[in-house]
Amino acid sequence: MTKQVNESWFVAGMIKATTDMWAKGWDERNGGNVSLRVLDEDVEPYVSTFPEAPRYLPLTEPLPALARQYFLVTGTGKYFRNVQLDPETNLGLIQVAPDGKGISVLWGFRDGGGPTSELPAHFKSHIARQGVTAGRARVIMHCHATNFMSLSYVLALSGPVFTRALWEMSTECLVVFPDGIGVLNWMVPGTDGIGEQTADMMKRHPLVLWPFHGVFGTGATLDEAFGLIDTVEKSSEVLVKVLSMGGPRQTITTQNLIDLARRFGVTPMPEALAVEKWFG
Repeated sequence: MTKQVNESWFVAGMIKATTDMWAKGWDERNGGNVSLRVLDEDVEPYVSTFPEAPRYLPLTEPLPALARQYFLVTGTGKYFRNVQLDPETNLGLIQVAPDGKGISVLWGFRDGGGPTSELPAHFKSHIARQGVTAGRARVIMHCHATNFMSLSYVLALSGPVFTRALWEMSTECLVVFPDGIGVLNWMVPGTDGIGEQTADMMKRHPLVLWPFHGVFGTGATLDEAFGLIDTVEKSSEVLVKVLSMGGPRQTITTQNLIDLARRFGVTPMPEALAVEKWFG
C-alpha cells in the first residue's frame, strides 16, 4: 500500500507542535507560523504520491542556497487550532526550485492556499541557521508568546538587557540559551527586510524578539524549538510577576552565572554577562 504524506512523522509532529502552541495561547486566530526542513530520506517514501505537475509559486527574491530543499510549512491565514482537524488544508509540503526562484506545492494547501506570509523570514533564517549549525537546525518557529512580548513595552529594546533579565529569572535559562536573545527594532512583518534582519541576528542567537509582536525561535527539532520558546516564555512570566511586585530585591549574580556556565560547559553571551543593571 502506498504511504500517504498525512501519515508521516513530520505531519504528526507539526500537528502536535501547532496544537500545543495554540493551547499555550501563543497563536490566536491566524497568528504564528512554523517551518520544518524535511530531509530527502524523509520524503522518499511519498514521492510517488506527488502531483506530476505541482502548483508553482514564485518567491519574492531568489534563494538558491535552499535549492531543492523540502519544507513542511503552515499556511497563510490558517488557524493553528484547526491543523489537528484538517492538516491537509492547513499545512503544505513544498520544495524549493533548482534555481531558488520559487516553490512547488507537493502536498497540502488543498483549498488553493499557500505558505505563510512570513516565508521570506523563515527561509532566510533557515539559511542562517544551517550555516552556523552545520545543517543541524531544521525548524523555524514564530509565535506571539504573551509574557515575552509584553516585556518589549517595559525593558530596553536591547538583546543583552533582555538576555540578562531572563537569565536571572530562572537558573536553567543560561544553560538553555547561552547565546542569548536578539532584539529587532519594530518592523512591518511579512517583508524581505524583516526577514533579512532576523536572519542576520540568527547567525548569533537562536531566538529573536520582534517587539510588540512576537518571537522567532529555532532548533534541530520541533521539540527543541518549542522548548526554547517555552523556557523563554516561562522566564518572562516570572519577570512580569517580579516587576508587578516592585522589582527584584535579590537575584542571580554575575558570579552565579559564571559558575553555572562553567558547571554546564556553556559560553554565555559576553554582552549580557557584562550588563550591570537591567531594571530601575
